[in-house]
Amino acid sequence: MGLFGRENGSIFLMPADRREATLKKLKKQKIAVNEHLPLLPTCEEVKLKSLEEVKKRASGSFLCAMLACSIAQNENYQDSVEFVLSKMYEWDLYQDDLLPKEQTLIWNRHTKKGNEADILRQNVIDVAWSYETCYALLWSLELLVDREFGNATRRCDVKVAMFSSSLINDPSTKLRSVDRILSMLDLYYCYHWACVEKQIRPETPVGKLNPEVVLERRRGLEWLISEERDWNEVSLDT
Repeated sequence: MGLFGRENGSIFLMPADRREATLKKLKKQKIAVNEHLPLLPTCEEVKLKSLEEVKKRASGSFLCAMLACSIAQNENYQDSVEFVLSKMYEWDLYQDDLLPKEQTLIWNRHTKKGNEADILRQNVIDVAWSYETCYALLWSLELLVDREFGNATRRCDVKVAMFSSSLINDPSTKLRSVDRILSMLDLYYCYHWACVEKQIRPETPVGKLNPEVVLERRRGLEWLISEERDWNEVSLDT
């Protein structure tokens, strides 16, 4: 096997070579591998989300994750919403730039009754976890280094995420190459398989991987190459 193809003048990995590199990392980390997992597509077969789409999703998800955590901690709701709305105005974000689960935290929080209130509580949990999904986008925008993002053993450093999010709309911010994104996605895809396998077979070695962190970060990476607008609709099969 060998390198093949070019992306914007740069040589990129073929899927089998990419998987071989991923499996070497997993074996070094003593994490279970599946030699028969389907391969990811080639760079030429992938249509990456635009820089503008990624910036808006990263900004919106970060603000709403902050709000969800504020609600979960019983902080002053109105103050938190006013802060989010002020940042949305500053960052040129609109209601339609947010996902349905995110929108409910800002505009529908006080209208839920009965079973709908349970749905809202689940939305708070889901949106709070999207800190990790957003982390994937921050990495894709070159606002996090591989070492920080590739470590899926612990939850993201919120202070690091906050600093990185402040740079999202900097004119110099750019997207990583499709090749780099696919390589990181391949790693998280294989991480996710190992975590799911451990649920079925407890003896499966997964090192110190945090399964929730792995799931949400993979969601963000998959969204980057998917046709879905709402990352909650992205398939995460293993």
